[in-house]
Parts: sequence; C-alpha cells; structure tokens
Amino acid sequence: FPLFVASQTGRIEPNYPKVCGHQGNVLDIKWNPFIETVIASCSEDTSVRIWEIPEGGLKRNMTEAVLELYGHSRRVGLVEWHPTTNNILFSAGYDYKVLIWNLDIGEPVKMIDCHADVILCMSFNADGSLLATTCKDKRLRVVEPRSGRVLQEASCKNHRVNRVVFLGSTKRLLTTGVSRWNTRQIALWDQEDLSMPLIEEEIDGLSGLLFPFYDADTHMLYLAGKGDGNIRYYEIGSEKPYLSYLMEFRSPAPQKGLGVMPKHGLDVSACEVFRFYKLVTLKGLIEPISMIVPRRSETYQEDIYPMTPGTEPALTPDEWLSGMNR
Repeated sequence: FPLFVASQTGRIEPNYPKVCGHQGNVLDIKWNPFIETVIASCSEDTSVRIWEIPEGGLKRNMTEAVLELYGHSRRVGLVEWHPTTNNILFSAGYDYKVLIWNLDIGEPVKMIDCHADVILCMSFNADGSLLATTCKDKRLRVVEPRSGRVLQEASCKNHRVNRVVFLGSTKRLLTTGVSRWNTRQIALWDQEDLSMPLIEEEIDGLSGLLFPFYDADTHMLYLAGKGDGNIRYYEIGSEKPYLSYLMEFRSPAPQKGLGVMPKHGLDVSACEVFRFYKLVTLKGLIEPISMIVPRRSETYQEDIYPMTPGTEPALTPDEWLSGMNR
C-alpha cells in the first residue's frame, strides 16, 4: 500500500514508494492512535504486520516490518487498535477467530472464539471494555474482550448486518445492513438489550455497503456508500427519534473506501470538524473531503471542539489485560 503526506492529494505516481512486505493481498490497515508513524496491516498471507514509517514518509519501497505476527490459520481480514491502551491490537481472521496481540511481547495473549462464520466488522466502545462484532452468520454480538464472553447477541434476519459502530459512550450501537427487500438500511441498538433495534431506517435502494463513521465529539454520524459518491450525515440524540438527518454530500466519483483524519490533524481555524480521504480507484486518486461548520467569527470555536481523546494512552497492556478500564 502507498503512503503519502496528508498535504499531498490527487493522483498517485505509478512509481510511488509502497509498503510491500506481505506475500498476499492486504485486506486491512490501521494507524496506531498513539504513535503517528506506526501502522498495522493484515493480509491473505495469514500474517499481521506492524510497520514504522520514517519521518517525512517513504523514500523507497519498504519490505521490512517491525513485527510479523503469525497466529491465524487462514487469511486475516480485519485489524483494530485498542482505543485506550498502547500496543494492544485485535485481528480477525477467516478462521472465525479474533486474536488479541500484546505488541510489547509480540504474541497473541487471548483468543475470542464465539463466531460461526467470517467476522465482517469490529468496533470498540469509548473505553475499550466492550467489543461489538458483525458476522456473516447474520449475528450482531457484544463481547467482553478479555474473557471472550458474549454479553448480548442479536439474530438479524430482517436486517442483514454488515457494519457496526459503537456510538461513543452512549451505550448504543449503530449497524448498517440490508433489509428483506434488499434496500440499504441502518439500525440503532441498545448495547444491553439486542432483542430488538431501537429504530430501523431505510436509506435507499442502491446496492453496495454503507460505511458508518461516528464522531463522538459532535454526535454526528456519517454514512458513506461504497460504489457511489454519497456521504449522508445525521445528528444522533439521546431522545426519540434519535436520528436527525442533516445533509448529503454528493459527488459523481464513486468511492471504494474512505480514511479519516484523526481529530488532532484537523484545521480548527477553518472550523473543520471531520475530514475524509476518499479513494477513487477509477482515477487512481485520493481526494480529501472536509466537513466545515460555516462560522463568520475568526476566533477558536469551543462548542464544536469539546474535549477529545488525546494521543497519550490511558493504560499499559498489562493494566488493561488485568481488568482495568480507563
């Protein structure tokens, strides 16, 4: 996968240096939330790898990973960093298992073995004490990651779940999926009772996944369609009807995937509250899309930038594994 400096946008040069140590297709990559130069990737070659990107980006192809992690028996589809603990990484494989890696020792320290099919998505609550997963077995689960215990499980027959995102510390989850009539829809759930969704809402009749992104600071949900150019956004409230539709960003160029700039990389002087990096594969293009709150004032707008998670981890791996939450 190629890596660029965020100020560079547009078309990728064909000979742009890449991270190319995997022996199979790369299926997922995630930046470390605490160390800006560290990235985790996973691949069809059954490995998870940790890379350290040199200051100023790549000058030549990088083939040597800092760590090569082998523990899955089949290809690895997802990686997710723990949100509050340094050096704890989760990976989900086509062996239906989730491994928890302690990168301080370079070993898997736990295995979550409660899924009956391929895991489609993983999401943490705000302090990382709960993990939500969606699975090809049509089930939504809330798991206690350190014990592997399934706390809640929903069988989603009418709403075939694809993606799930924890809505910060609100004790709610949002899933995107497909209805019985093959329309795209979203559902909102209470993490303590998955027997029925709080609400289900039809989005449109297009095919293609809906990627959900949630900004806990502004309580905004962004829904981006894979294979189309739409990004809809909503405000999420604690009272019924819970979801208020705000606007839709439309573009003729279809997105294959989207990355998000971390909060501390946003331009506060422009009142930027969210920034996507959109992958337009047809043109070999990376396109930034900024969400900006229109304000006339030049001063720092405190109300749109409340307290946000910093870049210091709250816990060490040993503290988190021993049961602490922070």
